[in-house]
Amino acid sequence: MDILLQVAVILTCLFYGARKGGVALGLLGGIGIVIMAFVFGLAPGKPPVDVMLTIVAVVAASATLQASGGLEVMLIGAEKLLRRNPKYVSILAPFTTCLLTILCGTGHVVYTMLPIIYDVAIKNDIRPERPMAAASVSAQMGILASPVSVAVVSLVAFLAKAPMGDGHVIDFVQVLSITIPSTLTGVLMIGIFSWFRGKDLDKDPEFQSRIADPVQREAIYGTAATLMDKSLHRDQWIAMWIFLGAIAVVALLGAFPSLRPAFDGKPMSMVLTIQMFMLLAGSLITILTKTDPSTIGKSEVFRAGMIAVVAVFGIAWMADTVFEAHLPELKAILTEFVKAHPWAYAVVLLMVSKLVNSQAAAITAMVPVGLAIGVPPGYILAYAAASYGYYILPTYPSDLAAIQFDRSGTTHIGKYVINHSFILPGLIGVATSCLIGMVLAKMTGLI
Repeated sequence: MDILLQVAVILTCLFYGARKGGVALGLLGGIGIVIMAFVFGLAPGKPPVDVMLTIVAVVAASATLQASGGLEVMLIGAEKLLRRNPKYVSILAPFTTCLLTILCGTGHVVYTMLPIIYDVAIKNDIRPERPMAAASVSAQMGILASPVSVAVVSLVAFLAKAPMGDGHVIDFVQVLSITIPSTLTGVLMIGIFSWFRGKDLDKDPEFQSRIADPVQREAIYGTAATLMDKSLHRDQWIAMWIFLGAIAVVALLGAFPSLRPAFDGKPMSMVLTIQMFMLLAGSLITILTKTDPSTIGKSEVFRAGMIAVVAVFGIAWMADTVFEAHLPELKAILTEFVKAHPWAYAVVLLMVSKLVNSQAAAITAMVPVGLAIGVPPGYILAYAAASYGYYILPTYPSDLAAIQFDRSGTTHIGKYVINHSFILPGLIGVATSCLIGMVLAKMTGLI
């Protein structure tokens, strides 16, 4: 009976924290952990310190890149691609935002691209909903394919502590060898679906009635949103190449463990490697460019990243406390069922992701539980894409931003809320990624 009450406390904290938004999600975990320790008498669990420190290092480097203007170099390159191929914007836009996320480790880069994607679509008589919704969803999907994202680093850290039956540990390179192709295949399917979704603008009576009003027509077509008129300076290019170079080095060291220094006969962990090189990238950008260090902490990337740290701290500590206390009972009840139906883990992961609005937080909360009750590590990796479930309801900032930037009104929330522009691209992308993840995991012997 106690465990049901404790789970109810966790869910209450998650629901209320998600509704309040921002740092509140992590802070509400504080209420939960106090209740567990002082009311139920549970020994406090262990917060994921390694994961939290990695988040700090990655966010510091990414925020420094943004503050230096190096991120603008990438964004302008993405805009050039879209404007040179406007007819294919429904396919290219999701790949563009996904790639930016893969390079930067955060989906928040999508905000700058959304008004550009809208402008390219509307000026070429393409229904803006098609590329806008696809781009927003794909930006979040790219997180699972990024070598420097919090979610991937967290997943690698947890799998490193969970050897498979033959003693083999799924490493950094194997994680990306599954998540990158499965993610890109999911994004491709989103693009193909989006190419045909909805009515063409000239056949959409709602849209035609809007532009019949000259004032609304002016507002819908408006002036061009662009970064192309911005002049790039040398420091921005330097910052970008430093950051991309650090990512390349991290990938190389992950692929070849022998290149990492060895201690006690074992190569240095990839968690520490990522932390070191992300801090190195940030410091080199600061030293070699004219970036004002005081602006780093004010950037959008830094703000969002620190919120993620607090969220992971509170949620993971609270969840670990409860599940660690009841691990024997959970194993007895769930192990055989989950082994027989591993898809059940993916469904739970998807639901938790929707509650916490974060792939990293969902992975941090659920992967240790899944491993503890006997979900094989190969399945944990194959179903990693299920950690993105916050498209189910249109409450995530990038989705809301896409709705606001689409002045044509085609990207929308439906009458019943659940029938919004993002749910079908999200379902298609995540389902495809999980399916491809399973196929690849089986082909490589991880399942």
